[in-house]
Amino acid sequence: MTLPPRVTDRAFARLAEIAESMGGAQALRVAVEGGGCSGFQYDIKLDAPAPDDLVLEKDGQKVLVDSVSLPFLANAVIDFSEELIGARFVIENPNASSSCGCGTSFSI
Repeated sequence: MTLPPRVTDRAFARLAEIAESMGGAQALRVAVEGGGCSGFQYDIKLDAPAPDDLVLEKDGQKVLVDSVSLPFLANAVIDFSEELIGARFVIENPNASSSCGCGTSFSI
């Protein structure tokens, strides 16, 4: 059974911090597009909802996934990672057969 992506509490909490610093709610768009060193790459940005988006929401914070990207992100986990080298939203994608070292590019 194909499940939609899941967003961790840590990712929603970081999105709430971003919204607070920007003076209002911001939706995080997670999309997949062709490119990168492995064939596909993630495009993660603040954006407004579109009519065909899957909206994952918690406490007023929204993560958006468009209908084209949804099959590539089935069963994936959208998280936020904070390490010494930096902080970023990360995708744990069980559909990816391989990925590049930076984690933003993958193949299926």
